[in-house]
Amino acid sequence: MTKEPWFGRVLPFGIYMLFILIHDLLLKVLPQGSVTDHLLAFTYPVRIIAVMIALAVFWKSYDEIRRERFEAGKLLTALGAGVLVFVLWISMDWEFAVMGEQDAYDPRTLPGNWAYAFIAVRLFGASVVVPVFEEIFWRSFILRYIVNPDFTTVRIGAFTWSSFLISALLFGAEHNLWLAGIVAGLLYNLLLYRTRHLSYCIIAHGVTNFLLGVYVLQTGHWQFW
Repeated sequence: MTKEPWFGRVLPFGIYMLFILIHDLLLKVLPQGSVTDHLLAFTYPVRIIAVMIALAVFWKSYDEIRRERFEAGKLLTALGAGVLVFVLWISMDWEFAVMGEQDAYDPRTLPGNWAYAFIAVRLFGASVVVPVFEEIFWRSFILRYIVNPDFTTVRIGAFTWSSFLISALLFGAEHNLWLAGIVAGLLYNLLLYRTRHLSYCIIAHGVTNFLLGVYVLQTGHWQFW
């Protein structure tokens, strides 16, 4: 196992994106229908498990997730940022701001308790696992790498205009709702500059994704999930 510091920060993200690529390729080659949709849906739990294993392997190397007492003011700021990004996200699904096709799979069509199990895994993955590996990748690795390829020499929360803007643009390009993604990237970056602590960004990201999951379950707007 490589000891290069970038590897452990890139691998979980890379695994997640690889599963998305495989899912999209299978969606194109397999016959369309509910059976195919259900089969492909279960690539998500496998995806989350694979990412969790990668995170566990490298967990001790993530020095940027410091174990320290949270400050009430910064915690409230993180919670507020998470809510704000959620509100903006569901408000910015304009046609021009959508890249590609949005998947609108409804897990309630799964038989029996499978629907509840899938929803629970999806909500856990989106609210807990995704915020951890995405924030490690985007705001620990990418944000600092743009400042200096020897990114471990750059302190968490170090500001440059290039890293601030480029990382947000790339974060937006990762999402179907590219404009909402850019705005979210900018706000999460600002939160990092304000707190200089990656854990607050993970919390904010988790709040956003949890609220989005609850919103989707309440409204049936599955394209957001």
